[in-house]
Amino acid sequence: MFQKVLIANRGEIALRILRACKELGISTVAIHSTADSNAMHVRLADESVCIGPPPAKDSYLNIPSIMAACEITGADAVHPGYGFLSENARFARILSEHKITFIGPSSHHIEIMGDKITAKKTAVELGIPVVPGSAGEVKTEADAKSTAAEIGYPVLIKATAGGGGRGMKVAHTEADVLTAWSTARAEAKAAFGNESVYMEKYLGQPRHIEVQVLGDGQGNAVHLGTRDCSLQRRHQKVWEEAPAPTVPFAEQMEIGEICAAAMRKLKYSGAGTIEFLYENGKFYFIEMNTRLQVEHPVTERITGVDIVYEQIRVASGEKLSLTQDKIQFNGHAIEVRINAEDPQTFAPSPGKIQFYHPAGGVGVRVDSAVYQGYTIPPYYDSLIGKLIVYGRTRDECLQRLRRAVDEFVVDGIKTTLPLFQRLIQNKDIAAANYDIHWLEKFLKDNKA
Repeated sequence: MFQKVLIANRGEIALRILRACKELGISTVAIHSTADSNAMHVRLADESVCIGPPPAKDSYLNIPSIMAACEITGADAVHPGYGFLSENARFARILSEHKITFIGPSSHHIEIMGDKITAKKTAVELGIPVVPGSAGEVKTEADAKSTAAEIGYPVLIKATAGGGGRGMKVAHTEADVLTAWSTARAEAKAAFGNESVYMEKYLGQPRHIEVQVLGDGQGNAVHLGTRDCSLQRRHQKVWEEAPAPTVPFAEQMEIGEICAAAMRKLKYSGAGTIEFLYENGKFYFIEMNTRLQVEHPVTERITGVDIVYEQIRVASGEKLSLTQDKIQFNGHAIEVRINAEDPQTFAPSPGKIQFYHPAGGVGVRVDSAVYQGYTIPPYYDSLIGKLIVYGRTRDECLQRLRRAVDEFVVDGIKTTLPLFQRLIQNKDIAAANYDIHWLEKFLKDNKA
């Protein structure tokens, strides 16, 4: 087992990792920018190192500074959390070259799943169902027209690199396709420095279903069931549930085993999430995230598995402590992401928290690194906490969520808590009758 883990992240995920390390008896190192000097994970870590000024490119994305922090503190492993350098294959390679363990998959697996074209080809080879689409990059206008005609309209043109909806355009007719293709390429080049795009069938009303997997790099892998992450705004998840409420259990176990078998074949190590679009009873692979997910707590709640604990164990060379037949799925869990944003306009709302009272009680978990008197800096993602609730049934879970959201108080800044108060009252939400487009339409139709 590791002696000292450097946590290459900030906010609630840094605190989540720190707690897992402490329970394993591992010393911790917090890195931070000057803007995060008073952050909770910095206060609780055994050691801390300031690695630069507030901009992420000068601190949390600054590989030389992070490597220097590893050397200064003698850390023998680095946990990247999510975001920042968590899916940066170069960072993983550099750590390996310096005999420091990257708590995550190999740089090779990060690379093949980080490029969407290569990921799709790999998924096909591994027997994972995929969305019909181009065999590779769509390089020319002629390719765009012929590929779209072959797939059938509407089609979705997507950047091979990056995410968050950038470099993604829909073409409904032949007249649209060249404009969509050129616009997607321009956006991709501006956002990611890579203009290559590919094309796939556009599904009209799919749900976003994902499968959590764990592997130990030694040929052992398991799945931890499904999550439904369909409630999204601008391709960013807002509300996540486990298990997926509208997918029959037998189908969940079937796709889960397909994913676990693929990871065994790949000899994948660590936590990963295989994401699908689901429509008319069929799953279509869209991408794999080779890291811990923001929404991992809902899976932990219904399975009793500590995903971060398993990440650390397998990275240290141990085998998975789990076998598929020992994993039980019980009840229902929902996570809502509490952001420092105006609940109507979604404009960022940094500032000082004057009063803070997180929800509590039976079946309630709050993952957050904020506290009363803490100042939310304006430089980073607006996520300030995650409210996770559990119930024996989905209805009980929703009732508990309603109570917990009403109880949660954050004064001094604006948050998205009022949005969840509105969503909980909605009949479609109660019936789990929504797809990936539902929230955008709801927000458009319910502007204050």
